[in-house]
Amino acid sequence: MTRARWALGRQDGRRFVVTGASSGLGLETARALAAAGGEVVLAVRNTDKGGTAARSMTGMVEVRRLDVADLSSVREFAGSVGPVDVLVNNAGVMAVPYGRTVDGFETQLGTNHLGHFALTNLLLPSISDRVVVISSDAHARGEVDLDDLDWQRRRYKPFRAYRASKLANLLFLLELDRRLRETGSSVRAVGAHPGSTATSITGNTGNRFKTWVGSWGHKLAGMPVERGALTTLYAATVDVPGNTYIGPDGFLEMRGWPTEVGRSATARDTVLARGLWERSEELTGVRFPL
Repeated sequence: MTRARWALGRQDGRRFVVTGASSGLGLETARALAAAGGEVVLAVRNTDKGGTAARSMTGMVEVRRLDVADLSSVREFAGSVGPVDVLVNNAGVMAVPYGRTVDGFETQLGTNHLGHFALTNLLLPSISDRVVVISSDAHARGEVDLDDLDWQRRRYKPFRAYRASKLANLLFLLELDRRLRETGSSVRAVGAHPGSTATSITGNTGNRFKTWVGSWGHKLAGMPVERGALTTLYAATVDVPGNTYIGPDGFLEMRGWPTEVGRSATARDTVLARGLWERSEELTGVRFPL
């Protein structure tokens, strides 16, 4: 794969669902896809905010309510959205204080992984092209404890839990790709991470100093959001094999143009990936449909 400047091509006739599309990378991803001729569903928790986002875009844009931290919302959305070419699992939280979703899951695991796990499996029969899983380079320092996913035995640390959820994203990608290939499905699963991008995702850490450092660190060292979204757009539109992982091509994958990047050995652990999938099925009550 060539490390070079890349621009999004036309997406006429394709329908995209982008979760968390009312701000940050999700907003920019949706904006670019709509401007390129795609039909885009903004899957957002706050439809008023989603409506404001939609009015800032050109093209075919629809706003639908989806709270990935609420499985009842996930089921309602999946049951009504209709045919989809590409699902972009973008919504997420980062390093938030300990909390639980309405279904009782630790907030970061529930939002970043389990909600999208359920959404993807519920939508798979309606998806024609691919699923894009958004992770982070922070996954490389993550650990997934299948016996303590909810941080009951271990001391909860926000950034440690965030890294675990991002590792879970790549383990999900790995096992999803395996299952799709095993069933002969034409749908592919592709991963991406945005490097260091100036968004507001660090704004809810509960620690003013860490929030300030995270915000200014991304602003000083990172890319503007329209550049940070390129890896997601690449993963969503370029003809790459399943289980490809896209990130920036620059130093430490913090900045740059989209290219295929590596992942940690743990993120390639097929046994752990299958174990996480099975636990995710148990927790969500949602199973692989194909």
